[in-house]
Amino acid sequence: MQQPANSSAYRCWPAPPERQPHPIDAAVCCGDAAHAADRSWIEDRLARLRREKLDIPVIYVGAGSCGRGAGAGSVLQRIRKHLAAQQIQAKVIEVGCIGLCVAEPLVDIQLPGMARISFQRVTEDKAVALVDAVLAGRIPFDLVLGQFRSPHHKPWEVVPYLDEHPFFAPQTRWVMANCGLIQPTSIDEYIAAGGYRALADALSRLDPQSVCDMVEKSGLRGRGGAGFPTGMKWKFARQTGSPLKYLVCNADEGDPGAFMNRALMESDPHRLIEGMALAAFAIGASQAFVYVRAEKPLAGKRVKDAIAQAEAHGFLGENIRNSGFSLRIQVRMGAGAFVCGEETALLQSIEGKRGMPRPRPPFPAVKGLFGKPTVINNVETLANVPAIVSRGADWFRSVGIDTSKGTKIFALSGKVARTGLVEVAIGTTVRRVVIDIGGGCANGKEFKAVQIGGPSGGCVPTSQLDTPIDYDSLRAIGAIMGSGGMVVMDQDTCMVDIAKFFMDFIQRESCGKCTPCREGTRRMLQLLQDITSGRAAPQRRELLPRDRVLDYMNKLAVTIRDASLCGLGQTAPNPILSTMRWFPEEYEAHVNERRCPARGCREMLTYVIDPEKCKGCAACAKKCPSKSISGAAKQKHVIDQASCVACGGCVMTCKFDAITAS
Repeated sequence: MQQPANSSAYRCWPAPPERQPHPIDAAVCCGDAAHAADRSWIEDRLARLRREKLDIPVIYVGAGSCGRGAGAGSVLQRIRKHLAAQQIQAKVIEVGCIGLCVAEPLVDIQLPGMARISFQRVTEDKAVALVDAVLAGRIPFDLVLGQFRSPHHKPWEVVPYLDEHPFFAPQTRWVMANCGLIQPTSIDEYIAAGGYRALADALSRLDPQSVCDMVEKSGLRGRGGAGFPTGMKWKFARQTGSPLKYLVCNADEGDPGAFMNRALMESDPHRLIEGMALAAFAIGASQAFVYVRAEKPLAGKRVKDAIAQAEAHGFLGENIRNSGFSLRIQVRMGAGAFVCGEETALLQSIEGKRGMPRPRPPFPAVKGLFGKPTVINNVETLANVPAIVSRGADWFRSVGIDTSKGTKIFALSGKVARTGLVEVAIGTTVRRVVIDIGGGCANGKEFKAVQIGGPSGGCVPTSQLDTPIDYDSLRAIGAIMGSGGMVVMDQDTCMVDIAKFFMDFIQRESCGKCTPCREGTRRMLQLLQDITSGRAAPQRRELLPRDRVLDYMNKLAVTIRDASLCGLGQTAPNPILSTMRWFPEEYEAHVNERRCPARGCREMLTYVIDPEKCKGCAACAKKCPSKSISGAAKQKHVIDQASCVACGGCVMTCKFDAITAS
């Protein structure tokens, strides 16, 4: 099947903008200086690195952590064994995550003279048949990613472009431009896609102050949660009199449901390295650290390998490209403490101390790591810098709103139809992300709320779906942008139980340094446990009357927020304050009626057997761990409410839908 190279049948992604070869390309791609003058050789080399020219078929397998979790590792092995056994000339390449995690494992196949085509949910048992079919010129349409065009089109026109897919169409993919497309372990492919050009240009024609000014003018704000202007932070550190400064990349990312930074490091680590080099150049730092939690071994390995490649090609080390600027980057693996996402606790950990926050001021930009001025930015913030330097501040400011410019990556998880990573312009509404891109709730359920900003964030209910996603708008409705996690909840979710889940996480992760956070979060968790189990008022009426439970909890939350030392404690009450604000009726039902409207709190449910539907099969009685179900064979069964532990096993066991929970 020989179709035109620009045929949409084999199109994976819109072609990148045309790029002219740069002098650094020849230096990186080949050590022979004679080739530097051979423009045609450079152009051909770059085209082959971008897979615009192929001699043999190329098979791309999405092998990030999400892909591997779905079985991509087995798919890789199966494809490689099959190609070797059949002596098929084809190249297999591991790429990162394109973002659509729900469709993993993803496999792209590209034939010479054609563009890539993406296939979804390619499990091990489907891999061989898929490869054989495509290499033979056939397209297995049941595995193609996306919805087909009308069948009257020619065969190679039936498969749509990926940017027509409802998940990708509304996105603005700047930071994730290379994710899932290039080989993350190849510095050559990164350079062919335009990488390290910004660093080379900055070292040759810009001074550090100009880079700071450019980033400040762009309006880039920290993507780690606080949203502090990045250029301003850089200038604070640069203007200090210390000859020694540090740059730290915060890649801890401990929020449940957040995996943006991990995916960037696994899919495009050189973008992070280039961004760090530009930031270090701007503030005058010669030493930098990447702080990655040990729970993300693939991300840590990819960054370490990228650092080694950058050093080997002269983009890190001493006197980089004869500019007089030197930089060394080290990777430090954290033990997984959530509090180490807080910048001063992170610095303590790097210094080899227990990760506990420090009082501020002084701020790290003035006195940070080892007592020296230190700039701390997260992965996404630094990954924005190369494009700003290469394309200019005005280009970056063209997207976003007045107070927040550029794009933001969000991790969609929970009860949403299309889970994955989404990059949209700041100012995009919550509805656009959750309903349009995410496809709404799975299984046709009704949307209820989305938790934004991780465990320290807040929920956005249905009534606030049209809220723009920016720092100020989210703060006005009791939520925060945070690092970008979005956990979607449907009609079956109990919001009180959700608040308990996040408070349990926060309480366990509290470092214990300050009393408001250490004791306050524990007390709040106890209250939520009592409320969700129906014990809030009856057993403790002498201590806390029923009509005062919610008022007391609200005052306690405000006290913790105002008195805690660090950002973790100050934002710890957000899940409770937010759910109490938007779902007060659920709290009142739990406390005043001992009832869970969403039927999500197991201990508050009452299980009843419908005598009209019960067939007397005794399957539920055999399953019951407390022996609370009784009845003779082929006779109606009943549940003893006094001994029932409300495990719900009987409901899942009954084949006749005779058991209900209320």
